[in-house]
Amino acid sequence: MHQTHDVFNQPAPLVDLNLFDGNLAMRDALKVHAPMLDLKPLEALGQLAGNATMQVHARLANAHGPQLRTHDRQGYRIDEVEFHPSYHILMSAAMKAGLHGTPWAPTLGTDVSSLPPEGALAARGGPSPLVASPHVQRAAGFMLFTELEPSILCPISMTYAVTPALRANAAIHQEWAPGLGARAYDPALTLYKHKSGLTMGMGMTEKQGGSDVRANTTRAEPDGHDAWGARYRLTGHKWFFSAPMSDAFLVLAQTANGLSCFFLPRVLPEALSGGSTQGQHNALRIQRLKDKLGNKANASSEVEFEGALAWLVGEEGRGVPQILEMGTMTRLDCALGSSGLMRQALTQALHHARQRMAFGKTLIEQPLMKNVLADLALESEAATALALRIARCFDQPDDPHEKIMARLLTPVAKFWICKRGAGFAQEAMECLGGNGYVEEGGEGVLARIYREMPVNSIWEGAGNIMALDLLRGLRKADAASALAQELKPALGQHAALDRMARSLPLRVEVMGSEVEARRLAQDVALAVQAALLAQSAPGFVFSAFCESRLGGAWGQTYGSLSNGVDFDAILRRALPA
Repeated sequence: MHQTHDVFNQPAPLVDLNLFDGNLAMRDALKVHAPMLDLKPLEALGQLAGNATMQVHARLANAHGPQLRTHDRQGYRIDEVEFHPSYHILMSAAMKAGLHGTPWAPTLGTDVSSLPPEGALAARGGPSPLVASPHVQRAAGFMLFTELEPSILCPISMTYAVTPALRANAAIHQEWAPGLGARAYDPALTLYKHKSGLTMGMGMTEKQGGSDVRANTTRAEPDGHDAWGARYRLTGHKWFFSAPMSDAFLVLAQTANGLSCFFLPRVLPEALSGGSTQGQHNALRIQRLKDKLGNKANASSEVEFEGALAWLVGEEGRGVPQILEMGTMTRLDCALGSSGLMRQALTQALHHARQRMAFGKTLIEQPLMKNVLADLALESEAATALALRIARCFDQPDDPHEKIMARLLTPVAKFWICKRGAGFAQEAMECLGGNGYVEEGGEGVLARIYREMPVNSIWEGAGNIMALDLLRGLRKADAASALAQELKPALGQHAALDRMARSLPLRVEVMGSEVEARRLAQDVALAVQAALLAQSAPGFVFSAFCESRLGGAWGQTYGSLSNGVDFDAILRRALPA
């Protein structure tokens, strides 16, 4: 064969990099929000998430997506979803890291499956008193794992979020809590008592309603009472049913008293399985899997309930408030997920720009590329700061101020961080040129991130739903004063932030129209991000963020920061050499 050319000026793959060690934005935010946190688990997870072998598993899990098997070869209905082996390896790693249940376990190193039910139940009454800042620790870990592979975290997120809602049925909570907190992954479709670990999903959306779940038509008819409480038979459908191979689901259905929340297991208890020790499959029929833009490794389905057995969680007619307890935490995970994806996209862009030569210099030495990358770095650090701030709220549920901020900042972060994600990913992809657009190899990560970004903005309530949820939260007493208190520590450090801090509480008090809700959510997000950067970031980051996002020294695309910004310092911080 004739040699036609030498391959050169192609950056080396970004592999075997500890994603936590070089993430100064996360490390400094953790010093503010969780100063007593043991960083060793995050250091280990950062090493795992940057591992070359795990990156291959992430690629394979997306390239070979889940497959639905509705029937076996004899024609019996089985309703099972098959996954590539790499999916199971990733799920095992996430559950071993405790991303699904760390805040509810008594210690980070304890496998709660070894505890008696009463001990496990007591341990899950709230954040563990034996672990410093468990929600913040788990949030940082969730972001790091997102950089590796985000879509398998769907069942991980829902399992984490189910605990507050499941407490409303003490009998089920007591039996299922040990398995839901266990650091073991068990994909077998069998009776929960025989499994080393459990996961949960949820089902709210129907064809006719979308976010308007009160339009749901799925019916729940009473079917007696047993050890788990009031039992019902559900008939209907769900249009988006995430992670259908989970062990159980929280679903919404109509009763005589209105929309209610139910616990629906995939496999029925022994007493309802004709004596089978393996359990009988519930009447949940998986109709098909969604063919999605991204989120390829995760199965999202359409299902029908043909008299499926389910148990009431909470009171009849209180289904929406009940399941929204779960939704609050999955919305946090949307913000965490988008923040993690931003960080990985930025890291890929910086890694490429430091090696790629163009017009006699590396890309990162080119002035305009410096501007683009520094602008992305500011956006990423602000997203990290806000997402971790919300996690701190959940570590202090009895603090009145933290409770209000959780109510306000969760929809704000879900709206703003997730809304910024797609444009961020596109700009990072452009930094790599054509190499960023291809799917193969390590640089295909950016293409996967780009397809993944919209799901966090859409799932758990799209932008308008979040902005309106903020308005509902602002109607509560002390919301304006709580926001002013949140911004107070940063006052006097930048004129643009001072102006915003003075105006926001007044706007909150007089806000009456839904038309301006998005703009209000944006401005609350930016003001709080700036105030947080004042606490955790160096002055050159804080001032550049305030001048661009609050002071008007910014265009409408990334890369339009003013000439006075310390670009080199921002880039050194974003990815230390």
